[in-house]
Amino acid sequence: MKSHLCKTLTESYLTFEELNTLLIQVEGILNSRPLVQLTDDLFDYEALSPGHFLVGRELTAVAEPLYDDWKESSLSRYQLVQKRMQHFWKRWSSEYVTGLQKRGKWYKEPALLRKGMLVLLKEDNVPPKTWKLGRIIETHPGKDGIVRVITVRTGNGVYKRPTTQVAVLPIDDNTVPAESQE
Repeated sequence: MKSHLCKTLTESYLTFEELNTLLIQVEGILNSRPLVQLTDDLFDYEALSPGHFLVGRELTAVAEPLYDDWKESSLSRYQLVQKRMQHFWKRWSSEYVTGLQKRGKWYKEPALLRKGMLVLLKEDNVPPKTWKLGRIIETHPGKDGIVRVITVRTGNGVYKRPTTQVAVLPIDDNTVPAESQE
């Protein structure tokens, strides 16, 4: 978090109140990350986050326009703080999801993806504190038996995704669901 914040704040001159606002927004971003699925229900796409422990529900944010293409000289001070927060979100969320993806040597078994698992979808251009979650409804193993494509159900529909575009949540109890034990 510190390195991303330092990169976000390069050549920024923020007042105490602006920096405090930015740090509170960064704290909200960090506390919105999904940890583990709430239920085993196949139609529940919600995950437990640190925000649940703090306020009893998931943390959300008001939709803000993206300020990437705007010149900084034309932004108000509030918009400048929002631009810094959006920049932090892009850097941190993409690196966080990439860090969740298990990568091993070619001779090791890849992460076991199975039906019913709640996964985090790797998406570009999502607003801050928005995590796209879905449940695996089908795996598609290749000729060598390794799963490289999965079918995921989200609240918006069913998608086929390569396994490089999904990440298993960081805390998993590694239990096999009852339906797959048969």
